[in-house]
Amino acid sequence: MRKTIRATILGFATVSVAACGGISLDRDRPDEFAVQRQAPLVVPPDFHLVPPQPGAPRPTEGTASQQALEALFGGPAARSAVETSALDAAGEAAPGIRTSVGDTETFTVDKGTAIRTILAAPEGDGQAARAVIPS
Repeated sequence: MRKTIRATILGFATVSVAACGGISLDRDRPDEFAVQRQAPLVVPPDFHLVPPQPGAPRPTEGTASQQALEALFGGPAARSAVETSALDAAGEAAPGIRTSVGDTETFTVDKGTAIRTILAAPEGDGQAARAVIPS
């Protein structure tokens, strides 16, 4: 009994060692000599910080409503030549154009039933919204 156990263990060890011969250890590794040190951080000489006031908005970011207004209506970012020429060709828009487009008396181009369905949807927060797929 002991001889068969020893023979089984010896056979298993032989197969295990033979299997290790097929593993290649020549992998692509990072070159440890190519690593460079980072330059130390330096504080500029005219860098003066003022401690923030508790509860005050961050001076660089502004409030959430200001960020939303800039995202919707554009901010002080420079416009490209193509965008400037397109805006010049479009002409001057009325300041309240977004509210007048949603008016029922405003004439718009017919874009199909999908757009009419979206525009005719009832106002709300969308909690009672349902999708109807025509058959």
